[in-house]
Amino acid sequence: MHPVFPQETLIPPKILFKKGGLADLAKEVPELGSQGLIVHGASFEKNGLKGKVENDFKNVGIFAEFFSRTHGEPTLEEIRAVIAQGRKVKIDWIAGIGGGSVLDLAKAAAGLFNAKETPAYYQEGGSLKEKGIPFIAIPTTAGSGSEASPNAVIINPEKRSKLSIRDKSFTAKKVILDPELLKGLPFEVMCHSGMDAWVQAYESFISKYASWFSESMALKAMQLISRHLVPALNAQRDEDLEGLMLGSFLSGVAFSHSRLGVIHGIAHPLGVLYDVPHGLICSICFTPSIKLNLEAIGNQKYALMSQAVGMDLLQKVHELQKTLKITSPFKGKPLAEKEKIIVETLASGSTAANPKPITRQDVEYILNEIF
Repeated sequence: MHPVFPQETLIPPKILFKKGGLADLAKEVPELGSQGLIVHGASFEKNGLKGKVENDFKNVGIFAEFFSRTHGEPTLEEIRAVIAQGRKVKIDWIAGIGGGSVLDLAKAAAGLFNAKETPAYYQEGGSLKEKGIPFIAIPTTAGSGSEASPNAVIINPEKRSKLSIRDKSFTAKKVILDPELLKGLPFEVMCHSGMDAWVQAYESFISKYASWFSESMALKAMQLISRHLVPALNAQRDEDLEGLMLGSFLSGVAFSHSRLGVIHGIAHPLGVLYDVPHGLICSICFTPSIKLNLEAIGNQKYALMSQAVGMDLLQKVHELQKTLKITSPFKGKPLAEKEKIIVETLASGSTAANPKPITRQDVEYILNEIF
């Protein structure tokens, strides 16, 4: 029987969806403690947001440390660095203001703040027994859905692998969805992030662990993202930025309760080995995944997705990729470490949720399509 509801829901207890909502951060943190740490990206300072937040905090008597990260995806070492900085001043909470990498780093550091073992131990499946500190999520991109999920995707540079650290206690205590934070994003960042969110919604909807609840969130996310992504990129009107941010959040709620699929299974090793943006990899694997999964998806689900995006799903994907000039960055390049990619894809928890059981031949098919 197809489940109506997941056995357990993991949804942030407070979600503030509001234009200019970042200004409310200072009002939201006092109940969590008077000292905190904010993990952020480079744009947070460039756009003058850091000064505004510092001034807001000063007015309510809140002290905040800042941890700035410049580029790339979060590593195990960065988790240790954030925790070390926070312990020096005995912080009460950690906030992440940035894209998915910033949020994942802040989330992992908050969740593991009092952990006895190293971050690597938990990434490899170790059980977390100690309670962390509250995590607050303020996304500045519409793509990862990290603000809604209980897992953080982290790179282990030594093993050249990217895996999740997952625990239900990682779920954010508060989320601020401020569409104004999307204004001025570089075209490629918004494009790749938006496509990542759309792929997340698609994989969640077709996941073999899907329920009516996750399907409902995923279908609405697909509708919002497919409708608002291009207008948000071009005109950046408030209604389109709001639609894109909400769609991304709903995709995060959806996959948090269903897992994903083979696209995310293969995107992790490819991203580490080739240093290609995650959203771009997801984009170019979209069509091969649909074709691979068509029979397992079934006519009814395919029709519902097509209805949500306003035309045949495959046609919509092709149209959007053409409009956004998305092409494979791997074309013409040699396929390095093919066996490593196949092994890690097949071992992925995301791949395990794919509706069609994935074989070596299936992974090779996707690789042949994008290389």
